[in-house]
Amino acid sequence: VQDRVVPRRGDAAIERRPVGVQRLFLHGSIAMKRKERGQAGGAPSQRQLRAGELVRHALVEIMAREDLRDPDLQGVSITVSEVRASPDLKHMNIFVSALGPGDARVIAQGLARCTGFLRGKLARMINLRFIPDLHFHADVSYEEARHIDDLLRSPDVARDLKHEGSD
Repeated sequence: VQDRVVPRRGDAAIERRPVGVQRLFLHGSIAMKRKERGQAGGAPSQRQLRAGELVRHALVEIMAREDLRDPDLQGVSITVSEVRASPDLKHMNIFVSALGPGDARVIAQGLARCTGFLRGKLARMINLRFIPDLHFHADVSYEEARHIDDLLRSPDVARDLKHEGSD
């Protein structure tokens, strides 16, 4: 059953379709509103996760085999901890850190300067319809976890935990 209201200039009307897609007509422009796909809290889809892992493995292989000419990346071992893909797979956020001494922010900036080279190598290694734009970010999750561990091991927290256990 289809309800259809023809929009008039200045009015807003909704066209209902049985497929679950609604179109909102406002002043002649069309804005699509899609139904929810059961993703709780905007969690990534299986397709996004699979594409992200594919790109992560390919980038690790490229960084291991190729000599990146950026001076900030010379002699640095790089860890790619996570790749998050956009829903259309055209943008990938890549979280990197140094394996050993090195600043993750400097490494992310150096990799951002090598994005064209990395996308070219990535195009030859993976089979996606579009080669995504790569956005490098410093991964500070390890440093934050270390900081939380240090806080939990501090004498003040241990004393507070001991007092809670005796109540």
